Amino acid sequence: MLNLNHKNLEVWKVSIQLVKETYVVTQLFPNNELYGLVSQMRRAAVSITSNI
Repeated sequence: MLNLNHKNLEVWKVSIQLVKETYVVTQLFPNNELYGLVSQMRRAAVSITSNI
């Protein structure tokens, strides 16, 4: 029987890594970007993972 769990997909694993790296990189952004660009980048990365 096939194991059809999304967590076994390579693309899902890569997307999780993207989320982690996005959070690390955006921590280096200035505080005035926290509610603008930083928020948008983090939400976009999480959205990719959520849509797999």
